[in-house]
Amino acid sequence: MRQAELFAGSRLDHGESLVPGMILYRRYFLAVGQRALAHEIAEVVRQAPWFTPSMPRSGRPFSVKMTNCGRYGWVSDREGYRYTENHPSCGAPWPPIPHLALQAWRNLSDYPHPPEACLVNFYDQDAKMGLHQDRDEAEFAAPILSISLGCSCAFRYGGLRRGDKTNKLELHSGDVLVMGGPARLIFHGVDRVFAGSSDLLAECGRINLTLRRVTLP
Repeated sequence: MRQAELFAGSRLDHGESLVPGMILYRRYFLAVGQRALAHEIAEVVRQAPWFTPSMPRSGRPFSVKMTNCGRYGWVSDREGYRYTENHPSCGAPWPPIPHLALQAWRNLSDYPHPPEACLVNFYDQDAKMGLHQDRDEAEFAAPILSISLGCSCAFRYGGLRRGDKTNKLELHSGDVLVMGGPARLIFHGVDRVFAGSSDLLAECGRINLTLRRVTLP
């Protein structure tokens, strides 16, 4: 299948700069591309089933369920936040990152090395994600590339300090958000999911793919 049937535009004519280093590509995955990527993610979940991460120390469960693909997967439990090479429940290695997600990385990232981890979070209509930084990686020169599938959400982003002023925007199915350079460590989170705004997924909700480079090249 040709890229023109899967992706919209190019990095030169499709991206909207929100703050320095943070670029939004609206509906970058076209309808066919969204369905194809959702199919690839269903295969990831078949090989690496959903699990519910929990907060360090308290053990309080997250409101999202998740899995991973790539060389490394991100996990959180009483022992802390970290990357592992194996699923925490079944012990199997994580499955490969879907090729459509890798193609989006190649199309939209200037970083010369491939991502090593792809977090896959599932948000039902009640799930949220508090403001946080992605800083468990050794390599901050690589951007974070976030792909939205399914229901829309209210995404919040701020600055490099938790107390900085925040902004909010809606992310829709097929949107890709790139956070790199000065935006690599900004605080961000998800306030709410708009249930019923998409019928892409068999299980009503939102899937977010987050591609990251974990180690130094």
